[in-house]
Formats: sequence, C-alpha cells, structure tokens
Amino acid sequence: MKNIEKQEIIRKFKPFLWSYDADKIDIDRDSGRIITNVLNYGTKEATDLLRQVYEEEKIKEVIKNPKPGEWDNKSLNYWSIIYNIKPINIKNVLRHIG
Repeated sequence: MKNIEKQEIIRKFKPFLWSYDADKIDIDRDSGRIITNVLNYGTKEATDLLRQVYEEEKIKEVIKNPKPGEWDNKSLNYWSIIYNIKPINIKNVLRHIG
C-alpha cells in the first residue's frame, strides 16, 4: 500500500462499504473486500484513489481471482479489459442484477 492517511482513505471508501463497520475495516487485512467493492460501486474519484492506495499487482490479483457472488458481471468485464487480464474460475462468481 502506498503512503496515504488510512483514516482518510476509509472515510472516502465508506460509501462503497455500506454493509461493513468502517471502524473495523483495515486497509491491509480487508484489501480484497475494499478493492472489490470500490471497483463494483465506486465513482471515478474512488477508483482513482484505489489505484493510489494499492499496487497494481494487488488490484489485478483481486480481479483475476474473483470471489463467488461478489462481482457484477459488467464491472468484472470492464476491469478485466482495463487491466488486460482474464479472471480465473468465474463460474458461479457473477451476481445478476435484475
């Protein structure tokens, strides 16, 4: 993780982590959750900050290994194109938003 004030980061990511207690979120421990939620729901400002906070390889790792039921199919497809990677084991991974 790059050097940015952790509390400020959590404050800016909080709108995309609405079902989690922001006081218990840890930037390092919960990196997969944060990356997934921001890439799925985040604004341009949030995704730009995400790219400042986490190394590109960490973001790619989360996209490449999506957790079941965590990704919107359009978001996963978009970020896979942006980072030029193909997610593995995507069977039963995508959420279908009706």
